[in-house]
Amino acid sequence: MRSFDIPQNQTKTTFDWSALSDFYTEASPYFPVAVAGAIVWGLWLYRFILSRRARPVVNDFEATTSVIVPSFHEDPDILMSALESWRQQRPDEIIIVLDVEDLEAYRRITALGDKTIRPVLFHHVGKRSALGAGVRLAQYDLLVLTDSDTWWKPDLLRNVQMPFADPRVGAVGTHQNVYQRNTSIWRRIADWMVNLRYLDYVPAMGRAGAVPCISGRTAVYRREAVLLVLEHLENEYFMGRRCISGDDGRLTWLVLASGYRTVHQSTAQALSMFPSTFGAFVKQRVRWSRNSYRCYLTAIAMGWLWRVPFVTKVTVLQILLTPVTMGLTVFYLIFNRLDPTPLGFAAAACWLLLGRGIRGISHLRREPKDLLILPVFALTVILVALPIKVYAFATMNRQGWLTRHTDQVGGDGQDARSLTPGAAST
Repeated sequence: MRSFDIPQNQTKTTFDWSALSDFYTEASPYFPVAVAGAIVWGLWLYRFILSRRARPVVNDFEATTSVIVPSFHEDPDILMSALESWRQQRPDEIIIVLDVEDLEAYRRITALGDKTIRPVLFHHVGKRSALGAGVRLAQYDLLVLTDSDTWWKPDLLRNVQMPFADPRVGAVGTHQNVYQRNTSIWRRIADWMVNLRYLDYVPAMGRAGAVPCISGRTAVYRREAVLLVLEHLENEYFMGRRCISGDDGRLTWLVLASGYRTVHQSTAQALSMFPSTFGAFVKQRVRWSRNSYRCYLTAIAMGWLWRVPFVTKVTVLQILLTPVTMGLTVFYLIFNRLDPTPLGFAAAACWLLLGRGIRGISHLRREPKDLLILPVFALTVILVALPIKVYAFATMNRQGWLTRHTDQVGGDGQDARSLTPGAAST
């Protein structure tokens, strides 16, 4: 039998452990960011997939409806235009709670001669007081709470009733966008933000029956569910101070705590006025962030948060902790990992824009031209998540509307004139 000799110059293959050690040494400083990024992106993907699996309710269920509109010094032209969109869908009654000084709007509504519309002059002490006055006057099964500068798209009223076929449903939210979004870059930014909320986040929580805040721009409730908690809506105190705004989040949690489900109906669509100026945009975000902190911290303190499904729990906690998580990530990257060279800054900018672009894909599929304002959008997200939310947290117990004033008609950057292209300013 012939034998073979192994050549003397052939050696066994060995693993280069030193290369692995060098890679670990180079990569280990990025592990904290990688772990945080994996969690954030994992949660986003989780909600994104659940939202894609959510479907609107479709059936023949109908109920009687009372539309309740709190209106404080609204631009009469805006109010009358929005009113026409509600009238066309034939609710059983429309109750518009005007401030005692809104006499022009009162005259114009009365002049319509429509018996289903009831304008009421009321001394406003915040939006909650006006809602309470309207709820007590309402006669029908479903309460449709609508802002005075919100327009309904066709069939909103019919579609928003369908989920109430389930007796466990206490509140239904609508899909909302910005009215005449192209009249201002800040309206386009706001539309991008609300689109992501209603495309990638809310459907997932609605599918679980626990949307944590049914936006008051157009929200529908069972009358019996609201009457049970109305006093707690009107008379909420946070750290000793009476709450003025944040009515929608408060009412949503009161209904959830009563054992009802809160859901989302994507086929019920509305358009709302948003600020056309940067200053008013910031004020609005400060108010919303203060409301969120008060609302969600109360939900935690009362134990309500721990009784809702996981997707709602984790979303609320992520909203509360966004300044912490984003702040630590930005601080770590800037002061520990960023290479202070043109190439380093370019790489950081590309990373930021790529991430925001991917997470904005749902909106960009609808509005592809908004890719041109991606840099502005990315910087605005950081602005909202860090300085605005930090300031809002530190001042969360300051009460007030910020964008509406007793000596002004219409909200800041939200009157009829602001709808003229080129009228907006910073």
